Amino acid sequence: MRSKSFEGMACSIAGVLEAIGDRWAVLILRDLSLGLARYEDLRRSTGVTNATLSDRLKHLEDNELIERRLYQTNPERYEYVLTPKGRDIILVLHALAQVGDKWAVSGDAGPPLRFVDHKTGHIVKLAMVDRETGQRVKAQDLLPQEGPGADDLVRWRLTHFRK
Repeated sequence: MRSKSFEGMACSIAGVLEAIGDRWAVLILRDLSLGLARYEDLRRSTGVTNATLSDRLKHLEDNELIERRLYQTNPERYEYVLTPKGRDIILVLHALAQVGDKWAVSGDAGPPLRFVDHKTGHIVKLAMVDRETGQRVKAQDLLPQEGPGADDLVRWRLTHFRK
């Protein structure tokens, strides 16, 4: 079941959610980021129905997060790969995994997946950093401010921010 579209909303978060679509698409993006590329592998990994998988792949392709590539002819078969825009969306997935791991949402056995620097083998995590200095910024030190694309609704939301 599809919910109301976020199209036209002056909100980057809503725009990313609109491009992704739903929770099944998040799992498909997860699998693509892990190297799965073929339809049957995606279906097996997610457990999603054929109809849902086909619909979500089409949605992700329409939103330029993935592209189809022909890997076999007679019969034609395609694999799916992340576009540069799709690879950027993976940051969202890493953030979800990091929060899920912190709060043990998948159980007490520990994180089911870890992300490591292939050069050092050290576990990595996402962090907020000052764009100018590269210094880490704590969540409690963030201050939202109006950006150039702000509309009246964004400005209204900002009037409710409490430090």
